[in-house]
Amino acid sequence: MGFKHYFSKDEDKRAKFIFNLIAPVYYLIDKATNKNYKEMAALLNNQIPLKGKDVLDVGCGTGSWITSLANYKLKNATGSDFSQRMILQASENNKQINCVLQKDNSLNVFPDKSFHLVTATFVLHGMKSEKRYELLLEMKRLAKDYVVIHDFYKGSSPMVSLLEFLERSDYINFKKCFKTEMSQMFSETFIVEGENGNALYVGRL
Repeated sequence: MGFKHYFSKDEDKRAKFIFNLIAPVYYLIDKATNKNYKEMAALLNNQIPLKGKDVLDVGCGTGSWITSLANYKLKNATGSDFSQRMILQASENNKQINCVLQKDNSLNVFPDKSFHLVTATFVLHGMKSEKRYELLLEMKRLAKDYVVIHDFYKGSSPMVSLLEFLERSDYINFKKCFKTEMSQMFSETFIVEGENGNALYVGRL
C-alpha cells in the first residue's frame, strides 16, 4: 500500500497502511506497554478467571495483549489482525499464539460462539462509531460468555493526544461515548479501571 492511503477517506485502508508501516518497529511500543498489559491482564483474571478458556484477541498487533492473557493458562490463545506484517511479527514473537489474518472488520473465518472470551486492546478508539458497532457485533457473535475491550477511559497525555491526532483516530469521542455504546450492545456491562487512564469495558452475554 502506498503513502496515499494515509489520506484515504476509507478508514480501513488508512489504518491498514499505518499499521503495516509501523509493524517493524512496533516492538518499541510493546516495550512501553507490556507492563500495563500485564497489570490489566491480572485485573481481568481477578474478574473473570481465564484458566482453560478459549480467547480471541481482535486486532492483536504483535501479540502482546493475548500473550499477557495466555500467562493465565488459556486453553487456546488466538490473535487476528488485518495487517499482514503485524501477523508476521506476532507469529515470530509468540509461538504459542494461533495467528489469523482477517479481512477488515470481518471475522467470518470463525463460526458463531467460537470463544469463551473475545477481546481487543486499543483498537476500537481508532474507529468511527459505525465501525465500532460493526466490530462489536462481530465480537459478540463469536463470544460464548464475554466481550472485553481494553482501551482509553479517562485523561490522556500530550504524547498520546499527538499520536492519536496523527493516526486520525476517534479517541476523543470514544472516551465520551463508548460506555454507552457498550451498554446498548450488552444486557450487562461493567468497567474495571486501570492506571494511566485506561480500563476494561466488559460485556457479559
